Amino acid sequence: MTTRILPAVGDPDAARSVTTLLSQLPDAEPGAPVGDSTQLIDTLARLAGESLDELPEVVLVHERIGPVPALELIREVSLRFPAIGVVLITADASPGLFAAAMESGARGLVTLPLSYEELVNRVQSAAQWSVGVRRHLGTGGDVFTGPGGTVVTVSGAKGGVGATVTAVQLALASQASGRTVALVDMDLQAGDIASYLDVQFRRSIVDLAAITDISPRVLSDAVFSHSSGLALLLAPGEGERGEEVSDRSARQIVSALRSRYEVVVIDCGSQLQGANAAAIEMADTALLVTTPDVIAVRGAKRTVRMWDRLQIRKAEETLTLVNRFIRNTEIQPALIEKITGTRMANTAVPANFKELQGAVDAGRMHELDAKSTVKQALWGLAGELGIVKVPENADKRGKFKNDRGSIGRPRRWRDGDTGGRATTEEAR
Repeated sequence: MTTRILPAVGDPDAARSVTTLLSQLPDAEPGAPVGDSTQLIDTLARLAGESLDELPEVVLVHERIGPVPALELIREVSLRFPAIGVVLITADASPGLFAAAMESGARGLVTLPLSYEELVNRVQSAAQWSVGVRRHLGTGGDVFTGPGGTVVTVSGAKGGVGATVTAVQLALASQASGRTVALVDMDLQAGDIASYLDVQFRRSIVDLAAITDISPRVLSDAVFSHSSGLALLLAPGEGERGEEVSDRSARQIVSALRSRYEVVVIDCGSQLQGANAAAIEMADTALLVTTPDVIAVRGAKRTVRMWDRLQIRKAEETLTLVNRFIRNTEIQPALIEKITGTRMANTAVPANFKELQGAVDAGRMHELDAKSTVKQALWGLAGELGIVKVPENADKRGKFKNDRGSIGRPRRWRDGDTGGRATTEEAR
């Protein structure tokens, strides 16, 4: 049997060394090395999307892979692609690291400098394990499979700009189009999703923080099934308990969710912590919500720069949404785009809180009137983000016949007057 091997090695010299040695293994078919964690996950997701049989039997992860740390990467690969045997390449052969690697889901450990005999033994062992898992994977085992869903994080430039309303409506739009959706409240100290959706809950994201192996059954026990069809993973009722959710546990939780749901929308609030920083880093789309005023735009610029300094997200990889937009406002989207260096969403959400007040006060955001211009804009944004699918019973304008909103082409904002020089300079 031919063993397909995919090495994940960032250093070019180490990659050449690993590839040369792999080419000497019997019945081995080494693939071209991938240079970072993102490329590895994307490659595996693409292969899994084609067929489970397309996945390599063995993945080799070098200890210096980045940007996600090697052990965290092994955990994510093991969770999302359980039919792959992962082997860690490291210079540290200590019992502590070996135990940590096994706990993360590795099937073996190879020490540097590489030796032929050790490498062939570990690769063959991991390959045999992989073949056994694939043989039984279709027999109803309770495991995650597939390339994983789309993760969208929603962050606020500052408190009160509308990040939670945006996250809730994006999730509702995606669910209404027929996708399976998880809505996660990762504003761990001040999360309000439960209040917006009138939910009384016992379990929260904290209940998953200490679990090292999140199975689908464990995940379903922590998730609240809302009447709207959304799966809710809520922030703890006691804000101080949010500290129990580390960046490591957040990565594991997000990986588990994206492996079970087609779309995962995460409300990250306006305060950066290790947990929501990890979520933003893992996200397919990182949405930053601001309002067209000097203070909020300053906050957006500060947030984008902080994400860049911490190597969480580059400015050009961030999508900014303007909420409470008025066409004659002095600060226009084009100016915000220039100040923050981010990409601007084509959609802008109009300023019309009166439409929202009744639904907000009643905690019935999921029952917001379909005629609401705010709802229509946010559902249009969901279409722009690609997290909805237009069903067969949709008309040409993208509206559902049993409409709870509409998903169509978003209205593009027009560049307006950028206002006086004083306002521009203040925003900068």
